[in-house]
Amino acid sequence: MDGQIQDIWTDLHQELKKFIFSKVKDIDTSEDIVQDVFLKIHLNIHTLLDCTKLTSWVYQITRNAVADHYRKTNLEIQIDGLDFAEQENEEPLYLSLSNCINKKITKLPEKYKQAILLTYFDKYSQIALAEELNISYSGAKTRVQRAREKLKDLVVDCENVVTDKKDNPIAYQNCSK
Repeated sequence: MDGQIQDIWTDLHQELKKFIFSKVKDIDTSEDIVQDVFLKIHLNIHTLLDCTKLTSWVYQITRNAVADHYRKTNLEIQIDGLDFAEQENEEPLYLSLSNCINKKITKLPEKYKQAILLTYFDKYSQIALAEELNISYSGAKTRVQRAREKLKDLVVDCENVVTDKKDNPIAYQNCSK
């Protein structure tokens, strides 16, 4: 078992430290959280039923540790649920949530789906969106905001997404719905 923890440390230590630092922006705090993560891994490795999901499991622990840090320090976690796809290279698990978000986008009413697709995937500004849809700029802003809220509601309602008290996503597992 100790060899397994050593292998996990060797494989993921630097990657997790970078991931945590990107969230907390403090090197000492990042080191502390990494230590907490590996302590939790060591204490709970026996609960991992599917070894093929080791990386997902470790990142779940890591995200929870970052969330715990913010809860302890009474700071807000800044997560924009629509930007997960842009962070694919930072963490492989964002691919899973991106797939979940993509599935949820297809469930949006057409006008909101179009607003999300054009602004987030085709990189339209809201001004360009207004011109494309032949609506006012304020109408485009409202449409994008409502689309984001509807999409957030769909994602938050997924049983595999964990939220804080304010319904902000803080953790997730593979989402198939």
